[in-house]
Amino acid sequence: MASTTVARGPASGGAQRAKRKAPFPVEFYRSALGKKYVMALTGIMLMGFVLLHMIGNLKMYLGPEEFNHYAEFLRELLVPILPRTVALWGMRLGLIAAFGLHIHSAYSLTRMNHAARTVKYQSPRDYAAANFASRTMRWTGIIVGLFLIWHLFDLSWTGTPGMTFVRGEAYQNVVSSLSRPVVAAFYVAANIALGIHLFHGAWSLFQSMGWNNPRFNVWRKNVAIAFAAIIVIGNVSFPLAVQFGIVHVN
Repeated sequence: MASTTVARGPASGGAQRAKRKAPFPVEFYRSALGKKYVMALTGIMLMGFVLLHMIGNLKMYLGPEEFNHYAEFLRELLVPILPRTVALWGMRLGLIAAFGLHIHSAYSLTRMNHAARTVKYQSPRDYAAANFASRTMRWTGIIVGLFLIWHLFDLSWTGTPGMTFVRGEAYQNVVSSLSRPVVAAFYVAANIALGIHLFHGAWSLFQSMGWNNPRFNVWRKNVAIAFAAIIVIGNVSFPLAVQFGIVHVN
């Protein structure tokens, strides 16, 4: 009897062909460790921006000339090497990219942690024992994100209803915007949420980067509290100064 031979595909009947790996940065980011590093590094970038932004805005207390001069300085960065406002927009786009990566890495890590957790919180008491700042990171992050969008429209792009927006007149725009009590209250609330977010972010980034020796826990906590407090006090002072007439348009 004639024998028969069955043809076999190169890999279809056996082990599947190994999936081609993505470039190392992509593969690293797909891991939990990579996401932790990205979240920590983008967090450091955003914390640096928030601090410098607050310090620059303190020029508002020096009067309109100083504040408008500072705003114009930002628009003229690296001129004439680059056209006017190009460097400023480059920084803005870099910050937007960092903000996007920060959100994505935080969301991805949360999903990975939920998928890996086999035992949920055992009781309401266990849940209440968790740190308030860590439990509210999602919501404070959402509040800060919405505030950022409002802030850009309010003072950088078009203005918002109820204020007089004049392009290039930074001091007048700030005073006009924060003269509205509802807007001033929103700025205060958003910056309190920012402070809560910064406190937990500054605390946890040490752990994400592997700098979490128990001997320095008190130091870490104090640094996180001090940084968040400086930002909140500085930023909240602006709407309060306008509301109480300390800062005004002559």
